[in-house]
Amino acid sequence: MILGAHVSTQGGVDNAPANAEELDIKAIQIFSKNQRQWVAKPLEEEAVNRWHEEMKRVGITHQVSHTSYLINLCAPDDEKREKSLDSLVDELERGERLGLTHVVLHPGSHLKEGEEWGLTRIAESLDIVHERTAGFKVKVALENTAGQGTNLGYTFEHLKSIMEQTREHERLAVCYDTCHGFSAGYDLRTKEVYEQTFSEFDRIVGIDRLQLFHLNDTKKEFGSKKDRHDHIGQGGLGLDPFRFLLADPRFEKVPGYLETPEDDLGGYEYDLKLLREMQV
Repeated sequence: MILGAHVSTQGGVDNAPANAEELDIKAIQIFSKNQRQWVAKPLEEEAVNRWHEEMKRVGITHQVSHTSYLINLCAPDDEKREKSLDSLVDELERGERLGLTHVVLHPGSHLKEGEEWGLTRIAESLDIVHERTAGFKVKVALENTAGQGTNLGYTFEHLKSIMEQTREHERLAVCYDTCHGFSAGYDLRTKEVYEQTFSEFDRIVGIDRLQLFHLNDTKKEFGSKKDRHDHIGQGGLGLDPFRFLLADPRFEKVPGYLETPEDDLGGYEYDLKLLREMQV
C-alpha cells in the first residue's frame, strides 16, 4: 500500500505538497475548498500552476480531494439537492484542474424518505453531475459510511446499487474507510474475517472498484454505527487489520490516506511510524 494522509491547504492548495514533504509521503488528500461552505472562490491560475510545480518537485504520485460535508445528493429538498449538484460539479472541476484521480464523496442521507428512494436519487444525481462534467478524467469515489442516522453507503449492497443505477458507472470508484466499515459491521480483526469481508466486497461490488483507502482506527465498538476516528492501534480495530492490509498484494499499489486525530500522540507522525514498521 502507498501510505498518505489528508494534508492541510491553509494559505492555498499549492501549500499542500510541501506539507506532504514534511511527512515524507507520496499520496495526499486535500479539501480543494472550504468543506463547510457551499460556494468558494475559483482556484487562481497562479496557485494551480504552483500546485503542479510543487507536486512534481515533491514527487507526489497519488492525489485526491474530499468533498464538502454539506453535499447530499439525495436531499429531499430540491433547493438543497441543486446546491449539492452545483457543489459536486465545482469539486470535480477543481479536481480536473489539479489533476486529481478521485474526488471522495459521502453518498448522502435520505432523511427518512427511505433507503431505496435515496439510493435511486443519488444515482440520478450522479447522472446529472456526469452530464455536466463530460470528458473529465477525475472520478467520484463513493466512501463507505458508518451508518449514522439516515446516511447511505454503509453496506456493500448500497454501493453496488448506486453504481448499477448510474449510467456512466465506470466513472465511479470506492474509497474504503476502515473506521466506517468496522462501525457498520464489517470486521477485519482476524485474518479469517478480514478475508471474508473483502471476499464479500469483491462478490458484491468488485475489488477493482476499491481504488483508495482511508486508514483510521475507531473510538467506538464494533457495529456501533458511530463515526469517531482514532489513531492506528489505539481503538477497536487494533493493529492486526492494518498489518493485513499492508501485506495484501491486491492493495500493493493502492493509496491509503490517514485521517487520524491531531493530539498529544503526535498526529500523523505517530501513525506513519507504526504503519512503516509494519511494511518492513
